[in-house]
Amino acid sequence: MAHLQFTDVQVRPTEFLDFTSLTLDGFQLLVPPFEEAFQAHMAAWRLDGKPRTARQFAVYKNCPLPTPEDRLFFILAYVKTYALQVVQGRLFGMGQSKANQWIHVLLPVLLAALRTLGDAPARSLSALAQRLGVSEADAATVVAPLEEEPAPIPRAGLPPCAHDGTERRIVRPQDPVAQAAC
Repeated sequence: MAHLQFTDVQVRPTEFLDFTSLTLDGFQLLVPPFEEAFQAHMAAWRLDGKPRTARQFAVYKNCPLPTPEDRLFFILAYVKTYALQVVQGRLFGMGQSKANQWIHVLLPVLLAALRTLGDAPARSLSALAQRLGVSEADAATVVAPLEEEPAPIPRAGLPPCAHDGTERRIVRPQDPVAQAAC
């Protein structure tokens, strides 16, 4: 099965930018801390998410993501597109279950690498204010327009309606036979 690799896309900078939102120079700056975080993660954990007890991690012969660049390219493309895992797996030459494993390993690795570089997303208003070097009130003016609700769509004289698809509890019978009949 043919699949995407970093070496194939790096010669087309515009396509690379489309996949990752990074230039090649920015990508290359991220590779060393990403690989360091990956090796630290894999020293403690296996690819299936269980703690490592015996052998150390080694790239196997038919690994779909054999190089640090391929692993970083894989997770950046996933974060940018949020494709279905089956699509992401198909693009990179693996099945959905293996794509799921790689995604769950590489997302925390990417966050650790971004933290190392000081580029991790700010998760609170105070952290954003500190990063921007402004007061929390000034940072709130940046965040407030992002949190405003969009204007309601005019409904041409119709009464307002609300969908309450999850507001009421559904009482289900405890008997398995009666449940199957529902």
